[in-house]
Amino acid sequence: MNTLITGAAGFVGSHLSERLLEAGEMVRGVDCYTPYYPRARKEQNLEGILGHPRFESVSADLLDAPIEPLLDGIDVVYHLAGQPGVRPSWGSEFATYVRCNIDATQRLLEACRSSTVSKLVYSSSSSVYGDAESLPTPEDAIPRPVSPYGVTKLAAEHLCELYRTVHGLPTTSLRLFSVYGPRQRPDMAFARLVRAAIRGDTFTLYGDGEQTRDFTFVADAVQGLDRASRSEWCGVANIGGGARTSMNEVIGIVESLCGPVHVVRLRAQDGDARHTAADTSIARAAFGYAPSTSLVDGLAAMVEWERAHMEVAA
Repeated sequence: MNTLITGAAGFVGSHLSERLLEAGEMVRGVDCYTPYYPRARKEQNLEGILGHPRFESVSADLLDAPIEPLLDGIDVVYHLAGQPGVRPSWGSEFATYVRCNIDATQRLLEACRSSTVSKLVYSSSSSVYGDAESLPTPEDAIPRPVSPYGVTKLAAEHLCELYRTVHGLPTTSLRLFSVYGPRQRPDMAFARLVRAAIRGDTFTLYGDGEQTRDFTFVADAVQGLDRASRSEWCGVANIGGGARTSMNEVIGIVESLCGPVHVVRLRAQDGDARHTAADTSIARAAFGYAPSTSLVDGLAAMVEWERAHMEVAA
């Protein structure tokens, strides 16, 4: 297939690009390199595939670039682009989240209506649930985001469903649960924790550490995105790692891999859900989603990647 990946230079987008190229597909990767974190880090994510004969890298912003040319000859769109981050989404920054997560999604969906695209897979987030009433959480639970970021992800998800039901555009929205792995965004907890453990720096933990997450290794998340695109099934599905773990337990695993970590504990931040856990029954039945990477193995892969890149930097 010919595929378009928005946000291709990001953490998940770059891993997805690699998987599709290995499968023999043509990938057109679009990214606008927003300054949320350094552009050099995103360019590093693509080092292994730049110059690949079936990879086309395009620098463009979905908010103002003509989208129709990006869709020329494309069969499947993976929409991963957006403004990330729960904590920065409050206050004056909310306008940026609206533009990047809602307005850009609407422009893309509108352009897809008159294109040859046979499927659009949208990367949604477990943040749409907020503090869910039941764990593991099924897709029919009432969404109650506890952050402006979660609100914008849910709004974009509703747009995908709207264009599917009203205009017949086949869309699938996957609610990704706490994706981690090599090349994880540098501001995220696991990336900060592994970096601090290896370098002997301080790790800042927000909350008492008993908050739990359904952590999903990036290769498993990418597997879900890929399989969803090849299925005729459309709708909304959870993508999780299969187990709920506390941050205190995660710190213990990293210490077993790297040695003691100096942890500074601060109060929980506004917008952070207390617990998350995914009921992945729909994804398993609809397109065979099956996470296979344990948290210990996934964290070991992160440690190995961080150590290798420390050596390169040195």
